[in-house]
Amino acid sequence: MSTRGLNNAPKFGKMLVMEKLCKSYSMDLFLCIPLGDDSQRESSPFINSDNDREPYYEGKNMALFEEEMDSNPMVSSLLNKLANYTNLTQGVREHEEAENEEGVPQMGTFIGVYLPCMQNILGVILFLRLTWIVGTAGILGSFAIVSMCCICTLLTAISMSAIATNGVVPAGGSYYMISRSLGPEFGGAVGLCFYLGTTFAGSMYILGTIEILLTYIVPTATVFKGTDDEARLNNMRVYGTCCLVLMALVVFVGVKYVNKLALVFLACVILSIMATYAGVIKTMIEPPEFNVCLLGNRSLSNEKFETCAKTQIVKNQTVTTELWSIFCNSKYPNATCDEYFTLNNLTEIQAIPGLLSGVIKENLWGDYSPAGMYIENKDQPSVQLLDTPIDTDKPYVFNDITTYFTLLVGIYFPSVTGIMAGSNRSGDLRDAQRSIPIGTIMAILTTSFIYISCVVLFGACIEGVVLRDKFGYSVKKNPVIGILAWPSPWVIVIGSFFSCCGAGLQSLTGAPRLLQAIARDGIIPFLQVFGHGKANGEPTWALLLTVGICEIGILIASLDAVAPILSMFFLMCYLFVNLACAVQTLLCTPNWRPRFKFYHWTLSFLGMSLCLSLMFISSWYYALVAMVIAGCIYKYIEYKGAVKEWGDGIRGLSLNAARYALIRLEEAPLHTKNWRPQLLVLCKLDSDLSVKHPRLLSFSTQLKAGKGLTIVCSVLEGTYMTRGNEAKTGEQNLKAAMASERMKGFSHVVVSSNLRDGFSLLIQSAGLGGMKHNAVLMAWPTGWTQARDSSARRNFIETVRETTAAQQALLVAKNIDHFPSNQERLKEGTIDVWWIVHDGGLLMLLPFLLNQHKVWRKCKMRIFTVAQMDDNSIQMKKDLQMFLYHLRLDAEVEVVEMHDSDISAFTYEKTLVMEQRSQMLKQMQLSRNEREREAQLIHDRNTASHSTMTDKAAGATPDRVHMTWTKEKLIHERNKHREGMGVKDMFNMKPEWENLNQSNVRRMHTAVKLNEVVVKKSQNSQLVLLNMPGPPKNKKGDENYMEFLEVLMDGLDRVVLVRGGGREVITIYS
Repeated sequence: MSTRGLNNAPKFGKMLVMEKLCKSYSMDLFLCIPLGDDSQRESSPFINSDNDREPYYEGKNMALFEEEMDSNPMVSSLLNKLANYTNLTQGVREHEEAENEEGVPQMGTFIGVYLPCMQNILGVILFLRLTWIVGTAGILGSFAIVSMCCICTLLTAISMSAIATNGVVPAGGSYYMISRSLGPEFGGAVGLCFYLGTTFAGSMYILGTIEILLTYIVPTATVFKGTDDEARLNNMRVYGTCCLVLMALVVFVGVKYVNKLALVFLACVILSIMATYAGVIKTMIEPPEFNVCLLGNRSLSNEKFETCAKTQIVKNQTVTTELWSIFCNSKYPNATCDEYFTLNNLTEIQAIPGLLSGVIKENLWGDYSPAGMYIENKDQPSVQLLDTPIDTDKPYVFNDITTYFTLLVGIYFPSVTGIMAGSNRSGDLRDAQRSIPIGTIMAILTTSFIYISCVVLFGACIEGVVLRDKFGYSVKKNPVIGILAWPSPWVIVIGSFFSCCGAGLQSLTGAPRLLQAIARDGIIPFLQVFGHGKANGEPTWALLLTVGICEIGILIASLDAVAPILSMFFLMCYLFVNLACAVQTLLCTPNWRPRFKFYHWTLSFLGMSLCLSLMFISSWYYALVAMVIAGCIYKYIEYKGAVKEWGDGIRGLSLNAARYALIRLEEAPLHTKNWRPQLLVLCKLDSDLSVKHPRLLSFSTQLKAGKGLTIVCSVLEGTYMTRGNEAKTGEQNLKAAMASERMKGFSHVVVSSNLRDGFSLLIQSAGLGGMKHNAVLMAWPTGWTQARDSSARRNFIETVRETTAAQQALLVAKNIDHFPSNQERLKEGTIDVWWIVHDGGLLMLLPFLLNQHKVWRKCKMRIFTVAQMDDNSIQMKKDLQMFLYHLRLDAEVEVVEMHDSDISAFTYEKTLVMEQRSQMLKQMQLSRNEREREAQLIHDRNTASHSTMTDKAAGATPDRVHMTWTKEKLIHERNKHREGMGVKDMFNMKPEWENLNQSNVRRMHTAVKLNEVVVKKSQNSQLVLLNMPGPPKNKKGDENYMEFLEVLMDGLDRVVLVRGGGREVITIYS
């Protein structure tokens, strides 16, 4: 029934329909989802008490909460949504398959997690390299390698289980877990490393497939003929590329074919392992009939001969064998033969003596050797030749690579990867939070048992020279594990071939989807194109990139060279899984509530340390390259990536670190050596809520050089309820202005009933703990003289008083819009400091800080100080130069002498104009038009030049400002200021000067004389820093304070008035 129909129904019928739509959760409580037009809802966030209006929930007991429904759903609605929640299937399910399947996943622990992990962990290394590792490293060394790697993956699985059970893990698997736990920077860097590892794993599996094909199945199907390594590598490249293209086509056509073959591939792996165990048991009854031929103690490749002897008796005649023809220049007994062949006998020994033979003692220890060396049985007697070069043309079995322990670690580690297979399929599981930990850990324990038992059984059954024979040349070119298996080596050959094919297809299927998940997150801009795919969601572009990177591994053409590369990337991924779990556990965040309880931060830290150790054990240079790649990706995401807030642990770690640092800052007062300006910038917003003086932000950036605390604030008049949205808009504009100036800091806009209270609140409470501001930066209120009221003047003076009371420094910039931007570069000029009084040394520190910024870097610093009549100016200059030397400041020093002089007529006239205006605005109630007209007349008088005033005759009567004073008030004001005047002054003064306050005259005199000196010396400087005189203690003089400052800065362009905070900020000590 539509909402419109419900609203038009009769009241009784409407109630019945409403009751049908309600869901009863108890006997007397109905939780209903509201229906109705939006027009019926009240616009106010408060409950409307108007009784004339029909209530929205008529007859229901939830009317009290009806206003919350827009933002907060009812509990029944929430529970209904949660009950019907279905996670999209991930990874390999086709779009069209997903439409036909049920929404609720049905896979359990065994099918959904245990078997996929088993299939991914067991594979190419077990069948092609484990026997060689056992023979080279020995049983004890191999046991150490397998144990380290298995413990590493087990600890990682424990950490991964904790993360995976702390909520739902959508598509992306390990990438999702790391990115949401450690943030987009770490997530993107490690996600790409995991992608590269999965891609190179595909290369390794394809190379394993081709190695099995060309070595054991069809060794004659070679493109490049020859027995040397170069021909073998070229054949691997050609066939590997063809196999890669074929697999990519299968993946492109549809992954459902890969899924259908997954069980076949897994069956091959299990069948091969069972055949191996069956062969071990059979050796106890009857060892296999495979023999190894030794010449002296050197193992021979028996592919080209059948009889392990120099001669044999055929029809009662002694004839030479195939070996004789190989080592001698003819088949006749009198032929010239190889010297080593002549001096040593041929011996035939069992390749697999059996489990009860005691060969385990010989295989306990390792036998490492350089590349190109003979594979020898050390216990066999032989006659060695001195200084004889290695003869590679004879059918000896050689080491193809230099072997050492750390190399074997790097080659073996890929055989324990694949533990993420269960977490990658979390959406397909019936109960992911139960299945992932149990299935993954059980798979790791099972495969660890298989690997460790294989290490022991291989060493106990197989002869050492056969174990070290990587390709099985000494046993008729059969895989070494194949001659152990029962009933035939072909079980291992076929099983390992299909296992490698399946693993390669799985890698080419999973890697593009992982890249697609990273690209769709939008954290790496240049990967955006790989987030697109076919109409059904298949990642076509990601597949193409994966094939390209996979081809790089295939061109390397060596399984032993590719394995350490992907080991690095997998180890880095596992390292950050452990780090994510450790960080989350140590932070104790409220959202960290894993259902898997058998974890501890020490285990995660141990796993992280083991991963890092294995990286450098395997290959320190590959480890550094992987770290550099991850670091570059991290910085790129930090600099260019999209801003994401995923509630990650690194942000929580930052919060904890910030809290700890703030508490530490509160423990002891700040030392002078650690003082730096922590700025509170008081900005003004215009009617559009934009920053009125953006150069104020530029100047604060230049002053800070990007360091320290900066808080940019503004105040809006009104109430927060009416102007709350405007405050948020203004704050966003402040952030945008700060970003355009590349300014690091915080922004805040408050709403107050008046500007004065707002600024007072900010000065008192901005910052937190030890990270509070110690200096306030603001612009000079240029329009205060034209203002119709005195609020601008009062606000400024009160700000000065409050910063002084709070012991904070104050910087007031005049003509701030004329200051240079961050893009400008001042080629030359000076920064002039006028040091009148010492209030902490901030005046001398500011130009040094400005010089650190590229805008002011080429400006020189000059310091001026003022000497009175009784001061020794020469000695003052020497003392000041020595003081600056100890402060390590480079500056020119100049002492300016100011002699006592008579107060000029200009000073009296400025004072008269100032007092007349003050009295006018304070005591007279003028109409608006009169006040504007008289203020303009006073402004014209105030801006008259000094020269015009001094050129007038002493007895001339200047033009009077026509004030609207009564005669009684004028006489009263004159009598009030008459005391304290000298007789001589009374005779010399003009009639209108006789009522002036002599204190104001003296102050004006100082301002005029000092301004003359400053203008004379610093008119062309880039910036002038002046001591800011404090406001009068008696508030009756406030109206004149601004005039003194105006006169002091008259004729100067860029001026900063500086008032210290009452503490030393610069020191001569180290």
